[in-house]
Amino acid sequence: MAEYDDIIDMEHPTSKTHPRMSMKQRAAQFAPFAALSGHDEAIADTARQNEDSY
Repeated sequence: MAEYDDIIDMEHPTSKTHPRMSMKQRAAQFAPFAALSGHDEAIADTARQNEDSY
């Protein structure tokens, strides 16, 4: 008997209280986000200042 033979053909569990998420909702959970607001602008500002000094 191979490992997991007892559960491999079981049906995927489905919640009776929570509906399944749409693909769009699931994708949004893993979408990149700006953890530090304004960080991108600060980097661009610094780059602009350094370019101007050359």
